[in-house]
Amino acid sequence: MMGVPKQGPVIAIDGPAGTGKSSATKRLADVLGFVHIDTGALYRSIAFTLLDRKIPEAEYEEQATSFARSLHLEFRRLPNKNPSNRIFADGRDITDYIRTPEVSMNASKVSAYPGVRAALLGLQRRMGCIGRTILEGRDIGTVIFPDADVKFFLTASVEERAKRRLSEMEASGADAPSFEEVKSQIAQRDHSDMNRAAAPLKKAEDAISIDTSLMTLDEVVLKMEEQARRLLKLEAPSGQNRK
Repeated sequence: MMGVPKQGPVIAIDGPAGTGKSSATKRLADVLGFVHIDTGALYRSIAFTLLDRKIPEAEYEEQATSFARSLHLEFRRLPNKNPSNRIFADGRDITDYIRTPEVSMNASKVSAYPGVRAALLGLQRRMGCIGRTILEGRDIGTVIFPDADVKFFLTASVEERAKRRLSEMEASGADAPSFEEVKSQIAQRDHSDMNRAAAPLKKAEDAISIDTSLMTLDEVVLKMEEQARRLLKLEAPSGQNRK
C-alpha cells in the first residue's frame, strides 16, 4: 500500500457503521476544501452489483472479486444532486441504490473477501494520494493510509446508532424495520467487521477518538476541523474565529 507516495495531506476517518462518519466526512471535506473519497461506497457498489445482477450467494466471492477488478468506479461531484458526491459504476450513477439495509449487510461480506480488498485497496490509495483528500471507512488509518497525516476514530453507542439509522430511513421514505431489528443489524455488522480475517475494524494507535453519542453533527465537525487545522497547520477561513 505504501508504494504510491502522497502528493499532499491525507485525513483518515474510521469507525463502525452509524457513528456519523459519512456525514462528518462530507462536511469536513467542504469546510477544509478537501476531496472526499468515500471508500465505503466502493464496497457498497460491489455489493449492489451482486444484488442487481441477481448473483447466487454461493458465487458471491468469485463474482464480487471479478466485479472489483472489472467495474470502472469513480466519484463525480454534481452540485445539483443530493448528495453532490456521486459514485458511478461503468458510467451509471448508483448513489441512490447503495444505502439500503440489504446492501449494507452484503457490503460487510464483500469487504471480507481478500480478492475484493486487494482490487480496491490500490484504487483507494491512488485516489487518496492526490493529496488534500479525506477517506472514511473501517481500515483507512490502519491499512490503506497508515501514513495519513491526521487520523480520527468515531464511536457511538449501538442504541444511538440505531436511532440515527431509523431516522435516516424514515426521512428517505423507505420502509423502516423496528428499533430492535435495526439494533440487531448494527450489532451483527459490528461483530462481522471486528472479527473478519482481512483487515478487521480497529482503532489506529495514533488516531484521535471521538464519541459522537451525545454530540450534534456540528459539534463533531467543529472538533475535527479544529484538530485537522492544528495538525496540518491550516489557517481558518477569514472572518472565522476559532478557539
